[in-house]
Amino acid sequence: MKRIDRLIIAELLPTWTFGVAIFSSLILAGTYLFKLTEYLVDGISFATVAELSMLLIPGVMVKTFPMSMLLACLLSFGRLSGESEIVALRAAGASLWRILAPVGALGVAVAIASLAVNELLVPWAAFRGTAMAEGIEKRLKGGGEPIFRSINNPQDGKLIGMMMAKDFNLQERSLSGVWIVGYDGMKPVGVMYAEGVRFESADRWEIFGGGKLFSVDGTFRGNLDRIWPREIPQPPLVEDIAASRMKDLDSFSMVQMAKRIQVAKANPMFDQGQIRNLEYGYHNKMALPLAAVIFGLLGAPLGIRNHRTGAAAGFALSVLIIFLYMMLTRFMSLWAIGGQIPPWAASYVPLFVGLVAAAWVIRLKNV
Repeated sequence: MKRIDRLIIAELLPTWTFGVAIFSSLILAGTYLFKLTEYLVDGISFATVAELSMLLIPGVMVKTFPMSMLLACLLSFGRLSGESEIVALRAAGASLWRILAPVGALGVAVAIASLAVNELLVPWAAFRGTAMAEGIEKRLKGGGEPIFRSINNPQDGKLIGMMMAKDFNLQERSLSGVWIVGYDGMKPVGVMYAEGVRFESADRWEIFGGGKLFSVDGTFRGNLDRIWPREIPQPPLVEDIAASRMKDLDSFSMVQMAKRIQVAKANPMFDQGQIRNLEYGYHNKMALPLAAVIFGLLGAPLGIRNHRTGAAAGFALSVLIIFLYMMLTRFMSLWAIGGQIPPWAASYVPLFVGLVAAAWVIRLKNV
């Protein structure tokens, strides 16, 4: 690594870390603070609320990686230009493209780290956090929320059963008060009632608390205990049931979302808007990390300023750019879910706009 690279990366890293900390704190406070405080006032233990807070942090933090890259470049290059170090580098023969090379390298490293955290840590933490929050809400409000679901063959999407359950416990991965009607084609072949069913390993559900099996005409056929009857289809995977209740796509990795999209497309009864939302979320898992590279290449040349401009200008400009980027992504997502544009285009168009803007600014500053 050359001296110029060490100089710029050493300048960027502390500011980027500061940005992650401050943006994460602001988003956590603005989004979750009042709800977490409510839980404490309602008698939920501090340990439970603290655990829930820790589970929320990865999903928030990973979203701040790109915006922190923008802030770091604006502030760091503002300081370097304010102290004439950029002028000295240009006088020594370094072009602006050469000065921006370590910015691009750091942006790629941040994008890789963001993708890794988003795939390996965030889904686990978000899923557990959602389950814990749902459990707390049930404890405070009492009762559960009924579940009505069709059961479709994962291969061809054909209806093989209908399920009704009194409640779904995401934390315990279980359903209670379950009625399932099995179908062969459009012909019902049996009815099962179970006090509860629990999702076990290997995509398998197990009956607990006892159950009963009936013929279609209501004739009692026998009691059930743990063993699942062959003529009754098993409920969908826990993730599939949870997906219909979860608005936060952070709870699913790209692999899980791809599987979910495949199952949804095979089911003719599945809402097309939800499928497009899943596809947008899938592509956004890649677009979000790549924004770190774009923001770096945009923020660095914009940070080069004259001596009279203070550091506050860097904060203000970063907030403005982030606001405009979020507005554009919001419009893109709405158009994608509404079917006006393909979901992949909605995810990557903001990146393309940012790339064009970065190239234009670099060209202006490189004269």
